[in-house]
Amino acid sequence: MRVAFVAMETTHHRDTEGARRLERVAQQLTERGHEVTIYCARWWDSDLRTFEPDDITYRAVTATPNAAAFATRLPVRLARHPPDVIHASPRPPGGVVGASVGGTITRAPVLVDWFGDEAIGGSRLVDRAAKSPDCVVTPSEMVRTTVREHGASSDRTAIVPESIDMGQIRDTDPAATVDVAFAHPLDESANVESLLLGLAELRERDWSAKIVGDGPYREDYERQVRDLRIEDRVEFVGACDREERISIYRGAHVFVQTAYREYFASELLWALACGCIGIVEYQARSSAHELIEHRERSFRVTSTQQMADAIVASGDYPHETIDESLAEYDHDAVREQYLEHYRRLIEAHGLL
Repeated sequence: MRVAFVAMETTHHRDTEGARRLERVAQQLTERGHEVTIYCARWWDSDLRTFEPDDITYRAVTATPNAAAFATRLPVRLARHPPDVIHASPRPPGGVVGASVGGTITRAPVLVDWFGDEAIGGSRLVDRAAKSPDCVVTPSEMVRTTVREHGASSDRTAIVPESIDMGQIRDTDPAATVDVAFAHPLDESANVESLLLGLAELRERDWSAKIVGDGPYREDYERQVRDLRIEDRVEFVGACDREERISIYRGAHVFVQTAYREYFASELLWALACGCIGIVEYQARSSAHELIEHRERSFRVTSTQQMADAIVASGDYPHETIDESLAEYDHDAVREQYLEHYRRLIEAHGLL
């Protein structure tokens, strides 16, 4: 299958979760033998319009990120190398409109991958970006609701979650046992304070915790741990790579999710797959609660006391190091969801 990805800004321009998701899917498709081209603003150090660093072909639509020029030139670029399906980012929204025009010319359906972190605001152009594609996929119901508020119909929207590597989880040894794990960049949205206050309520009990992540608020949280007199039981382990995180999660009994903003709670998903009990503090701009709605080994909380109570209650569950039921989120399974959407859209266009 020939798949054209449309993303004016790649991770080489702006390293965001949504951009990483788009490029990860592109890479996974090439690994299955599909022909993938990414139409973007040039980011490589040459004047060549085409760049092929690996199995993916990058085609420069503009020399630099320029929304108007990108949207205008995109249909012609797509027409020169007609794809079977177009997979686009909603940033810039005009790029989706350009992709739709290109899809009309090439008779290729358009799927938009709307992650939620694109920071495109609200305008008529954003509404057109929601309404014009043949399908809009989002990582969570929370983001899907946002897209529908921009005018997308329910039958043209679908959820495709983030994915994990179950094979890597199986192959990674658990770290030393710890009662509670937390992971998030230590920034303005982390809200580690909720966890720390809950742990402080349990000061008289025996427990240990690891905080995974780094960022501008790390010193503030370390100071708070000292102020709460729990510094001997809370370890800040830094950012950690994926293998280290898996090892920590497999050794942990509970994973606590408190962040104010999560379009998809990826670290929570990894931790659940590693056998952790999930404790999620409800936040209006976080989709994390969606992952535990139907899980027995989980708790949803809204206060410090409930947080403390949930940590205590989690002791009633046995420690586990993997949850095979979450294999439905494995990279291969989620990639197949994308392919199923492609095939459905292509068939609807009468091209199969």
